[in-house]
Amino acid sequence: MASFVDEAQIHVKGGDGGAGSVSFRREAHVAKGGPDGGDGGDGGHVWLVADSNISSLFSFRDHPHRRGANGTHGMGKGRHGKAGGDLAVPVPPGTVVRGPDGDVVADLARHGDQWMAARGGAGGRGNARFLSNRRRAPAFAEQAELGEERWLDLELKLMADVAIVGFPNAGKSTLISKVSAAKPKIADYPFTTLEPHLGVVRFAEHELVVADIPGLIEGASEGKGLGHKFLRHIERARALLVLLDLTAPDGRSPEEQERVLLDELGRYEPQLLERPRLVVGSKADGEDVSGWHGQRISAISGDGIKELLGRLAGLVDEARASGVSEGRFVLHRPEQSGVLVLRHPDGSWEVEGRSALRAVALSDLTIPDALEYAQGRLKRLGVDRALQRAGAKSGDLVRIGSFQFDFEADIA
Repeated sequence: MASFVDEAQIHVKGGDGGAGSVSFRREAHVAKGGPDGGDGGDGGHVWLVADSNISSLFSFRDHPHRRGANGTHGMGKGRHGKAGGDLAVPVPPGTVVRGPDGDVVADLARHGDQWMAARGGAGGRGNARFLSNRRRAPAFAEQAELGEERWLDLELKLMADVAIVGFPNAGKSTLISKVSAAKPKIADYPFTTLEPHLGVVRFAEHELVVADIPGLIEGASEGKGLGHKFLRHIERARALLVLLDLTAPDGRSPEEQERVLLDELGRYEPQLLERPRLVVGSKADGEDVSGWHGQRISAISGDGIKELLGRLAGLVDEARASGVSEGRFVLHRPEQSGVLVLRHPDGSWEVEGRSALRAVALSDLTIPDALEYAQGRLKRLGVDRALQRAGAKSGDLVRIGSFQFDFEADIA
């Protein structure tokens, strides 16, 4: 049986584009056929898509690599290459995506949310694209652009209407097994539950998704007992059910349990204390039950369960109406624009930026027409001005990708 996985890494690689073709029309009785090289196809993108049919990040544990399809190369007679297909990678709703620096780059909170994790490379233009009045027989084409490639961290925060919070062995698993079809492991010792469980509870006309969160202990907000791994699954719950063990294990009264649990929630995320919540005593059928003046339930006998579900349904309805914990947002990376000029310690310069790299991505820059085209395009992009403003002097070495040249400053 596949285990629950709520943290994983994924390596995404957009498909490479296809190269443009250098070709000339060759037909009988046509003395000087013009250029007819076709364009290369674009590479496929990699998308992360929230899918409610997926409940865990298990599929990435041993197989983290995902790649878009490559575009095919252009050919003669104006035949363009085929674009590579996009790859949609399903992830559970509630998946948070972090970049290499740890910053959140996307939050796929609801079914259908999607985010482009790796852009496919653009296909190169064939030589027919470079035909002009001055350039009648272009013998060069654009090379393919490589697809984006990087590692990302995935973190799952369960999407639930109600999160059951309590100390280990407080009866959370027994309760969720009683009110839903979920079948968590149940035993009379602490830390039976080592992973969250989701159950769908149907009560009257209501349908609630309830999460059994592994037992919290004092110090959980600081990571004790894998606290952070468990606490993050509470963040998106619309309402909280704080379950207190009325048998007072280890001599800890229900009031003390409540104090510690709420303190840990507040330390981890203060806004959790503003979330609608019910505080209920469990194991009301047990021996030596301490005095508790709040609501009592027994998951074994069923006492108080119907009343509890009615109150939870009311809380959730109010929370849904007010939009509590909707969390529906997706972050998109802004499209990189312009060029960036960097100076290296050895005095050389490097120009970064997708547009600048595409300007020099030609099949053969030793061809005078190709070099002239690349220089003109760089000038139109403002690369010369950017270098001059940054302090570049005539004779300085400039690199753009694998292309390098000696800079010549404009004389005012």
